[in-house]
Amino acid sequence: MEACPTGIDIPGFIRKIDNGNLKGAASDILSANPLGGMCARVCPTEILCEGSCVRNRPADAPMSIGALQRYATDWAMANDVALFVRAPETGRRVAIVGAGPAGFACAYRLALKGHRAVILDARAKPGGLNEYGIAAYKTVEDFAQREIEWLYSIGGIELRKQYDAVFIAMGLAGVRELALEGESLQGVMKVRQADDLASVPVRRRVVVIGGGKIRRSMRPCRAASSARRR
Repeated sequence: MEACPTGIDIPGFIRKIDNGNLKGAASDILSANPLGGMCARVCPTEILCEGSCVRNRPADAPMSIGALQRYATDWAMANDVALFVRAPETGRRVAIVGAGPAGFACAYRLALKGHRAVILDARAKPGGLNEYGIAAYKTVEDFAQREIEWLYSIGGIELRKQYDAVFIAMGLAGVRELALEGESLQGVMKVRQADDLASVPVRRRVVVIGGGKIRRSMRPCRAASSARRR
């Protein structure tokens, strides 16, 4: 489990398969990783989970974790098994840019919680890396699209296809902080965010950090202030 990037309960789902509980095994896998079917096909298990398998005596081979994961998830998809129930509608909508594995995993989680997820993507088919980047022989029978259809089945996920391109203009997320002790104390302010500059209290001793245009533009103000004091 420690070697699995998605933290799947590997001993748990193998035990359920051994007991004939394929629904429980698929639920364990897909609750941790909604795209567990594709991961079972392309994940380098020999390096990750199987590479850390506790069956490590010289005569033992590691458990075929990838094959067992594929067995359980394929069974669930082939039999259209309802593993999860969507929460009641919250009325909230979330836009997701990118119809790849990360976008669909996010959309699926949101949909489970009752939100609406709208995925935007520039390409004609959803799937991202799973559809366009993985060798076809690893994902035969159009598995990438079949897995997406399974994800859609939870409801609340919509793919907007009418765009020829997507331009992401996120902007600057935040202003760089000084990370100085005391910068959040009373009296320390970012003047740019003041609602009314005339109401900003300016006392006799002022520290201005930065030597750019803002500092130079304060010279007339400083001269006027000196004149008023005289």
